[in-house]
Amino acid sequence: MARLDNPYALNGLPRLWRASRVLVRAMVWGFRREEALRLEMLGLLLLVPLGLYLGDSGVRRALLIAPLFLLLIIELLNTAVEMTVDRIGLEHHELSGLAKDLGSAAVGVTLLWGLVTWALILI
Repeated sequence: MARLDNPYALNGLPRLWRASRVLVRAMVWGFRREEALRLEMLGLLLLVPLGLYLGDSGVRRALLIAPLFLLLIIELLNTAVEMTVDRIGLEHHELSGLAKDLGSAAVGVTLLWGLVTWALILI
């Protein structure tokens, strides 16, 4: 049961409403300030309709669209890692650089997976 003195302890529709507002705020922030997120969001807007058109079954449509959303998810997580590392400290540290590099590698692998998926389905 939610405590009344904690405004963040919400349940049901109020919790869903708050989560939706946070989602929109984060996506707007990302679109305005992160070029990679902006490019991936624009790519999503262009490629989702194309994937729906080119897929000749529900499964193929899902396989064409899934990597696009996963790429956006991984980019959001990568941005969160980068911001957290920068929040901790801007001085050079090997592990900080590695954390950022691993996040970027995750984005790259997801992008490669999407390209391979689209090629296999469309060729």
